[in-house]
Amino acid sequence: MVARAEEAPQTPAPVNIATAAAAPQPLSCAADIGATAAAERVKLCRNVSPATHPPCNAANSCALIEDEIARSCALFDGKGDPMPGCDPAPKSMAAAIAVVQRYYAAINARDYGTAWAQWGDDGPPNQTLQAFQAGFANTRSTRVTIGKVEPGDAGAGSIYQTVPVTVDSQLQNGTVQRFAGDYVVRRVNDVEGASPSQLRWHIGQATLKAVPAP
Repeated sequence: MVARAEEAPQTPAPVNIATAAAAPQPLSCAADIGATAAAERVKLCRNVSPATHPPCNAANSCALIEDEIARSCALFDGKGDPMPGCDPAPKSMAAAIAVVQRYYAAINARDYGTAWAQWGDDGPPNQTLQAFQAGFANTRSTRVTIGKVEPGDAGAGSIYQTVPVTVDSQLQNGTVQRFAGDYVVRRVNDVEGASPSQLRWHIGQATLKAVPAP
């Protein structure tokens, strides 16, 4: 399968959107990494988030908590001293890579809303959240391995970072699949009038193809 530019890669097996709507609840961060480690992430999230009711709760997925941390750190980036815990730096290559890692962590936790949001506020181009979720209805688990990342490129007011990946997934029937390719993560350069959301890294393009599974 090849994911065309500006589209989110999908599990190739056909699915029913109505079935996807009844998907299990996201895996909680506490269940994912343990109560103690989850509590540390929640504490950091509450320390940096300016939201009145931030999603800093161990009952949410780790990906959602980490997304709120990244959002908050980006919001205050460049406004005084860096806040403790804002690592990686919001504008760094490492932060761009973290978007792809968070994307797959969210998918693996069945938190499709957080995964969808890694494409920006409006999600993947021309794809609703419901359709996006449906594309993973037959997926049991995913794992992403990041390849060698080279310095990004700047152009037309934006900065682009290519992130090479190998994605291993297992379907509900036990079939193992592997995909390889690249994500292009982008953010608007520091231009006057850019919104906090535009200044954050988000997925802009994915090109993946099926390769032999191990």
